[in-house]
Amino acid sequence: MPGATPRFWATPLKYCRWAARERPSLFWSCVIAGFGPLHLIVVPPVRRALGDYDAPQIPMTYPVPTTPRKKLTGYGDETE
Repeated sequence: MPGATPRFWATPLKYCRWAARERPSLFWSCVIAGFGPLHLIVVPPVRRALGDYDAPQIPMTYPVPTTPRKKLTGYGDETE
């Protein structure tokens, strides 16, 4: 049957050529999405090779001073 849609599992390369011509948005979105898992493996070593390192972690606590605290007085204090 001429013009029939090729089946993917029977002839994958023929199907990819057909999809690239007949449904380019679907084909190229699948190709780009296929590179996502590859980036998880390739990008971190390349970043480190180029000198880009992860930022230091943000501290989750504030350091409390060990010195004695001053008695605060000022505006709004009723004790004078």
